[in-house]
Amino acid sequence: MTFRYYMPTRILFGNGMLNELHQQELPGKKALIVTTNGTSVKKFGYLSRLEEQLDRAGVEHLLFDKILPNPIKDHVMEGGALAKQNGVDFVIGLGGGSAIDAAKAIAIMAANEGDYWDYISGGTGKGLPVPNDPLPVVAITTTAGTGTEADPWTVTTKTETNEKIGGGYDKTFPFLSIVDPELMVSVPAKLTAYQGFDALFHSTEGYLNNTSFAMSDMYALKAIELIGKSLANAVRDGSDLEARGDVALANTLAGMVESTSGCISEHSLAHAISAYHPNFEHGAALIAISKAYYTYFANTGKCDARMIQMAKALGKADAASPMDFVTALVELQTACGVDSIQMSGYGMKRGELEKYAKNARETMGGLYAVDPVPLSDADALQILEDSFR
Repeated sequence: MTFRYYMPTRILFGNGMLNELHQQELPGKKALIVTTNGTSVKKFGYLSRLEEQLDRAGVEHLLFDKILPNPIKDHVMEGGALAKQNGVDFVIGLGGGSAIDAAKAIAIMAANEGDYWDYISGGTGKGLPVPNDPLPVVAITTTAGTGTEADPWTVTTKTETNEKIGGGYDKTFPFLSIVDPELMVSVPAKLTAYQGFDALFHSTEGYLNNTSFAMSDMYALKAIELIGKSLANAVRDGSDLEARGDVALANTLAGMVESTSGCISEHSLAHAISAYHPNFEHGAALIAISKAYYTYFANTGKCDARMIQMAKALGKADAASPMDFVTALVELQTACGVDSIQMSGYGMKRGELEKYAKNARETMGGLYAVDPVPLSDADALQILEDSFR
C-alpha cells in the first residue's frame, strides 16, 4: 500500500470558533471579504462579527458581495481586479460553498493577469499553469454542503458557453478554515437538506471513485455515517446543535475526501444541469438524478461490496445487496422531505435531456474517467430520462 497525502489547511472546528479568529495567525494585513449577493450573512450578523474580529486583529478589510449561488467568471474577474486595485494581501470567503469557491478563484486572479478561463482545464478553458501563487484564502463556512473549506476545488460558470467547471490545485487549499456549527442554525430546512446531500454525494462518489484509497475511504464512510445519523434531525430542527455539528463534521470530512479521492460523473451531470439552469440548486440537482444514477451502478455488479458498505454506513445495518444503498438513500431523502424534486419545475424539458449529457462530458469529462464502471453517453442520457419528472 502506497499513497501521498497532503492537507495543508488549519481547521478550527466547533461552536463559537468564529470568536477566536482574532487570536489566529492571519496571512496578511488587508483582506477582501467575499460573500454572496444574498442577505443572510448580514441579516444574521455573521459579517459584522467577522469585521469585528478583523478589527481586533488589526486587519483592514473591504467587501465584495456580488457572488451568485452559482459563481460566474465575470464576478471572479471583477473581484480579482478589486483586490489588485486595493492592495489586498489575502481573501476571506464568508458563506456557503459559492462564496468560498469564489474567494479561491478571486485569489488566483488577484495575483495573475489574463482571463480566469485561461487557467481552467476542460471545455473552452486553455488549461494554462497559473504563473503566480494565488493570495492566501481564509474560509468561514456558514453551510454544510460543499466541503470547500477542506479541499482546493472551486467551481465557476462561464455564462456565455454554459460551462460549469471545477478547478483548483495545491495552492488553492485554504490557509485557515473556521467551521462553526452555530453559524449554520439559520440555514432553512430545504437548503440544509440540499447541502447535506451534496456532502453525502461527495463522500459516496469519492468512495466509488477508482482512485480511492485508505485515507479517502476512512473519511468517506464516517461522513456517510454522520449524515445518515443526523441530517434528517438537522432538517427537522435547525437549532439542534448536535445534529448541526454532525452534519458540519461530515461536510468537512467530505472535503477531505475531495482532496484525496474525488467526485465521479454524478457531479458532471449535476453541473451540466445547473450550468443551463442556475436556479436549480446544486444539491437539488444531485438529489434529482441520484436514485437512477446509483441504481445504474448497483445493476452493474462491479461495485457491490462498496455499495453494501455505503448502505451500512448510511444506517442499513443488515445491508446485503448494492440496491440496499439505493433504498437507504431514498429513505433519507423522504425523511428530509426532498424525495419529489421535479426537473420540469426548473425549466428542464424531456426533449432537451441529451444536451445536458453532452455538456457534462464536454466540460467535466475527466470525472467519467474515474467512474468505477464506464458510463457511456447513452447511459448518462438514460439516467436523466429515468430521473425526469
